[in-house]
Amino acid sequence: MEASAVTSRLILPCGASVKNRLCKAAMTEGVADASNRATERHVTLYRRWADGGAGVLLTGNVQVDRRYLERAGNIAIDGSQDRSQLAALEAMAEAGTGNDAHLWMQISHAGRQTPKLIATEPVGPSDIPVALPGGRFGKPRALSGDEIRDIIKRFALAAGIAKQTGFTGVQVHSAHGYLLSEFLSPRVNVRDDEWGGSLENRARLLLDTVRAVRATVGPDFPVTVKLNSADFQKGGFSFDDCLRVIELLNEEGLDLLEISGGNYEQPKLMGIGGLEPVFEEKVRQSTRAREAYFFDYAVAASQVAKMPLMVTGGFRSADGMNEALSGGDVDMIGLARPLCVDANFPTKIMSGELQVAPDVEAGLRIGPGILGPNSRLAIIKAMNGFARIGWFYEQIYRLADGLDPDLSMSALQALLAYEKTEKSKARELLR
Repeated sequence: MEASAVTSRLILPCGASVKNRLCKAAMTEGVADASNRATERHVTLYRRWADGGAGVLLTGNVQVDRRYLERAGNIAIDGSQDRSQLAALEAMAEAGTGNDAHLWMQISHAGRQTPKLIATEPVGPSDIPVALPGGRFGKPRALSGDEIRDIIKRFALAAGIAKQTGFTGVQVHSAHGYLLSEFLSPRVNVRDDEWGGSLENRARLLLDTVRAVRATVGPDFPVTVKLNSADFQKGGFSFDDCLRVIELLNEEGLDLLEISGGNYEQPKLMGIGGLEPVFEEKVRQSTRAREAYFFDYAVAASQVAKMPLMVTGGFRSADGMNEALSGGDVDMIGLARPLCVDANFPTKIMSGELQVAPDVEAGLRIGPGILGPNSRLAIIKAMNGFARIGWFYEQIYRLADGLDPDLSMSALQALLAYEKTEKSKARELLR
């Protein structure tokens, strides 16, 4: 592939054509209303991102069960949609498919990573809670077999509504510690029934979900999956597990597989470590794309995968993106945080106007002096993680309101704003 690899067109197995190799990766927007419906802020946000030039825009995780959200501002599709809710999704789809962009709805279930502000008792494959300080997550209840089968139907319903309302594809979220990813992890899934134990059993929920989604949307509609390369936790979902799951997915007619990694406990997706040591997976290092977190895993996965691959996490330079694509190991580049601070980042990279994204994260940390001399290191690491997340949330809010990003915002300001907004939205939701 030539030096301008990012600008080349990609034809998916289902026949859909994507205008270039850049994808706005999924980022939770948090701008749904108190009934978890799309709003004008989604319309503004996705119009700006569509105008920014990426071939594909992936939405933030649209939840398939309103009782269990990743945060209060999620869109949720769970069978209660009336005409006004469908119209709101249609408006969002129209905005996000402007400028010849694809808009794919990422469909998800938060599982045990549902905050306690939303559900004091979340659900998961087993009753193992999220091991983070601060009491943000309650102890989950293990799902029954009937509930698991209902969740599969919910994913299929959400996919059907995505197609009905004008979205051009869907992504089944099976990464980052959300429910489908939890079922894959032997550390979190300790069931002894058909949904636990062997990897084939742990992967059953993902595979049955993909089949149900494909049966609902038909053969010519892009169906994709986001999968962890690993959880990077001892006893968790490993890279060997990932390769075996890819082999199983090869038979399901996927149009794209996105390789990522980590979860709330080990947030490698954010390029940072968790409270426990990172359990590194051994994989042969590539000579290309050193800036990308998961590129080496994607290269190794490409030896197994029959579907196109996308890798997300860490890309900042035109050279790095073109290098990643040039060997043919991956087919699409996912970009997230750069589009929070510059909606036109893809166009600037493809045109040569910009060679590398500006570093806006170097100073995004809260020092121990602010938290007090007796603060434990684990608390500081957790607070820094939430502050960094909150900073990018605040930039997304500004984009959704038609404003420019505020790069002068400090980590502490972002953390305080994030906490205030999440609590306020949760109260509105509960009312």
